Amino acid sequence: MDHLRHNANAGQYELDVDGQTVFARCRRQDGVLTILWVEAPAGLRGTGAAGRLMKLVAQEAREQGWRVVPVCGYAAAWLRRSPEYRELVV
Repeated sequence: MDHLRHNANAGQYELDVDGQTVFARCRRQDGVLTILWVEAPAGLRGTGAAGRLMKLVAQEAREQGWRVVPVCGYAAAWLRRSPEYRELVV
């Protein structure tokens, strides 16, 4: 089972996959989660790891009652393609 980790010092959410870390650099303020960018190491690109991370981040946002501002193009596209999380977008 995937485990989302909030790394407050780095300002990001992280997910470990096969010994590597995919992350979403974020800013949380006033009930809004701004996703600045999502990045996966080269070895994880194309494996769905970033999508798994986004799903966990979206679930966290929903559970916390946050709205989401996707600055990152990947995050914005993922949210647009995910009908169950679209309503989170500001």
